[in-house]
Amino acid sequence: GIFLAAGATFAERERENRRFGQQLWHKSSPVQFFLLVWLDLLSSEIGITNNPKSPTVGDGGGRTPQEKQPIAGIPTPTPPPTTQNTSQELPITTTGSPPAAAAKKLTLIPLIFLIYFEVAGGPYGEEPTVQAAGPLLAILGFLVFPFIWSIPEALITAELSTAFPGNGGFVIWADAAFGPFWGSLMGTWKLFSGVINIAAFPALCIDYLDKLFPVFSSGLPRYLAILAFTLLLSFLNYTGISIVGFAAVILGIVSLFPFILISLIAIPKIHPHRWLSLGQKGVKKDWNLFFNTLFWNLNFWDNVSTLAGEVENPRKTFPVALFTAVIFTCLAYIIPLMAVTGSVSVDQNRWVSGFMAEAAEIISGKWLKIWIEVGAVLSTIGLFEAQLSSSAYQILGMADLAFLPKFFGMRSKWFNTPWVGILLSTAIVLAVSYMNFTEIISSANFLYSLGMLLEFASFIWLRRKFPAMERPYSVPMGLPGLVIMCLVPSGFLVYIMAIATKAVYLVSGLTTVGGIGWYFFMKLCKSRKLIEFSNGGVDMLGKRDEEEDT
Repeated sequence: GIFLAAGATFAERERENRRFGQQLWHKSSPVQFFLLVWLDLLSSEIGITNNPKSPTVGDGGGRTPQEKQPIAGIPTPTPPPTTQNTSQELPITTTGSPPAAAAKKLTLIPLIFLIYFEVAGGPYGEEPTVQAAGPLLAILGFLVFPFIWSIPEALITAELSTAFPGNGGFVIWADAAFGPFWGSLMGTWKLFSGVINIAAFPALCIDYLDKLFPVFSSGLPRYLAILAFTLLLSFLNYTGISIVGFAAVILGIVSLFPFILISLIAIPKIHPHRWLSLGQKGVKKDWNLFFNTLFWNLNFWDNVSTLAGEVENPRKTFPVALFTAVIFTCLAYIIPLMAVTGSVSVDQNRWVSGFMAEAAEIISGKWLKIWIEVGAVLSTIGLFEAQLSSSAYQILGMADLAFLPKFFGMRSKWFNTPWVGILLSTAIVLAVSYMNFTEIISSANFLYSLGMLLEFASFIWLRRKFPAMERPYSVPMGLPGLVIMCLVPSGFLVYIMAIATKAVYLVSGLTTVGGIGWYFFMKLCKSRKLIEFSNGGVDMLGKRDEEEDT
């Protein structure tokens, strides 16, 4: 309590002198900077303040409600126009499909675990970094990469999700910054990267199951198992976002617990010099595999933004949930990785996906290996559920924004879930779930990279174009610092795209062309009134289109 209060006091004082971000950015280490931001958010959530008469640290600018009243002669800040936001009022939820009054919304703890499963789901899948570059670079990758990628992405998501807390997330941001064409294209890139990524999880789940039941290793039994897995979990998603949230909490605890055990049991067997190994002699570094594995394990922080309309008090809950999930996820990766690389010496080529289970048997016995394999199945269930929810609510949000016909925004009468979005996402998942696993990851990464470059540009442009817009949480940096923060991960995105294969270029190119064609087809349907669209977006979209034409 003293620690938090001290952190809150310091954060408030720095904000009051209007140079909070610049001082922290230039004078603090990355770790100190991140911890102080997290303390600021946490103190806002629990209402800590150093003065009972002063406003709380996280009240959206450190002013009392009276001080926030309009002053004569000074215009009140308003958010930029979007196809959702025709009235210039800050959006709380999307307009086309109002949720039922009795529908339960996500609270802090379920949201933290949903974010955890959007991104990671546990250390499952981190093994190829060791195979590709050796223990030292794998450890450094999971230590450094969060600071150049995960934290900037989480900061941006926190600011924009609280400024635009409606279903649709990044689609709303791109639309507000650059107009409906880019909003629609953002929706295409992110939707397909999301569902392609989801398609990897049924295959991963069956890969772990066939270690226990070899009948699922190939042929018709494998295909039927993938089909049954996908349909069953899609139905669970249909039963409600609150159920999915609480299921994520249970799945997260159960699937992560064996890694806590393996880390503790491995301590007496650890030889620290093994952490310094750059890999076996004669084993060539595979940088494509190394960076794609890091990227795949630590991205998708912004996916949860599409659920903003389903979160209770999103302006306070979102920042705290995001930064707690960042710490939680990074520790879940690095601690088991250091425990296993320090205590197990095997051929480097054995470090493939699923090796953690073999390492558990070496360290403790077969019982822990089985637990980790069962935990892997539970983890893939959590990953599937969290990311399917994001894709389904993105479709709902795009329908409410009139990027998709109104039909796509329909909700279930029983569970208030976007059943059309769930059905469409499931259909795409089944269509691509039989692709090669490496191609699935690479294609998802490429499309996601395109979307993230547009997201960074939208974030910077909204800060520059609308500096006075109300932001309940604001990244504590000035515009030059924000540009630098976005340039570093943008360089990495360009590298990921440059090392892609021809098959990935083909898939991504066809998806982009299809997205552009879809935008103009929807524009034609609106102008000729061929299909019914949500009233919340038609007028604004038509007005924007006319402006673009002139």
